[in-house]
Amino acid sequence: MYPLRHLAPILLSSALLVPSINLQAQQRSFDHASLDAAAARVLPEVIHWRRDLHAHPELAFQEHRTAALVAAELTRMGYEVSRGIAGTGVIGLLKTGRPGPVVALRADMDGLPVSEETGLAFASKQRVKQGNTEVALMHACGHDMHVAMLLGAARVLSDIRGQLSGTIKLVFQPAEEGVPNAPNGAERMVKAGVLENPKVDAMFGLHVGITPEPTGTLSLRARGLMAGSDTFDIVVKGRQTHGALPWNGVDPVVVASQIVLGLQSIVSRQTNLTVAPAVITIGTIQGGQRANIVPSEVKMSGTIRTFDPRMREQILAQVKRTAENLALASGASAEVSIDAGYPVTWNDPALTAKMLPSLRRVVGTALLSDIPPTTTSEDFSFYGQRVPTMLFFLGVNPPEKAAIDWAPNHSPRFNPDEAALLTGVRTLASLAADYLTGN
Repeated sequence: MYPLRHLAPILLSSALLVPSINLQAQQRSFDHASLDAAAARVLPEVIHWRRDLHAHPELAFQEHRTAALVAAELTRMGYEVSRGIAGTGVIGLLKTGRPGPVVALRADMDGLPVSEETGLAFASKQRVKQGNTEVALMHACGHDMHVAMLLGAARVLSDIRGQLSGTIKLVFQPAEEGVPNAPNGAERMVKAGVLENPKVDAMFGLHVGITPEPTGTLSLRARGLMAGSDTFDIVVKGRQTHGALPWNGVDPVVVASQIVLGLQSIVSRQTNLTVAPAVITIGTIQGGQRANIVPSEVKMSGTIRTFDPRMREQILAQVKRTAENLALASGASAEVSIDAGYPVTWNDPALTAKMLPSLRRVVGTALLSDIPPTTTSEDFSFYGQRVPTMLFFLGVNPPEKAAIDWAPNHSPRFNPDEAALLTGVRTLASLAADYLTGN
């Protein structure tokens, strides 16, 4: 178990969390040229899969068509396939028949309620009903690329399985984007036992875009790569009175204002920002009906972004303490509820150091190994609470496009460069093969 609340022991013992490759695996020869050749052979299919998936996006936990496509292709490749995991998740298992570790690779499958504006020939025309509203769907975060590249890596690993030892587990998960007020895809997959039977020793994943790096660039950092994301709601309760006679009541508007400022001092005065950055933002504040009435309550909500597991726990406690005590000091009360979102996406330091040569072999100098952390979040972080993990970014910004003109993830114009697909397939397959063989 990778406990979030005890970071120091993790750092001291992280090398122990990455199992040493057994002697038999170390002694197996491995031909990277055969891997690269297999990746080149499967590329036309990868492009076909990507375009088909892009034209048919599905929302979180509704990825039925996508799951059926994945399951059919994995079965054709010789994988043991399990479907219906955490709803629509698919697991593919490839046993080499020789003893060794278990390595997992992950892709997320869901699209977003975004109306596409790319103008692509295979642009999505899908629409679904949400309540009384019809919404357009789009793969605006690149999950179509993720699924296609992992299917490509699956084919490569199947082709070279004779050179490998151990077991490969492919995790195609639903709902990375999540659904309101419910556990997301990775969290449900973990609870469903995808990291067990057989027990995963290490897990890798990629994400396209996020930063506007050129096509084919690989970028990552050890430790906190993507922020932990938590939301909170605060209800400040006072005592209603006439606006001309505020001393006859307790003004929750003033108290709420004090809380907004007090929460900012958590980051600016109570958090050691030399360890990692942090953000607390109040996004909504609502209260009152008329200008001359002190209301009975004020509601506010906000988000917390952190990069260090121990700092995250500290800040969550400080938000609650600050709001409650500031309200109490003014004769009001504050009810604080925190919706724990995605944990910090944590790249295990020992695993990351071990696998950097694999990344460097694929892209050479196009490897950025110590990028700044990003305040976006990823549910891949839930796997990292249980096993050593490493997530990296794949650049998909065409070389002719300036970074300032890049349409980022979640934009209706997000259009990742398909020239990056081969790099993604080679990288995923190389990480799995190198981990299993000890190269």
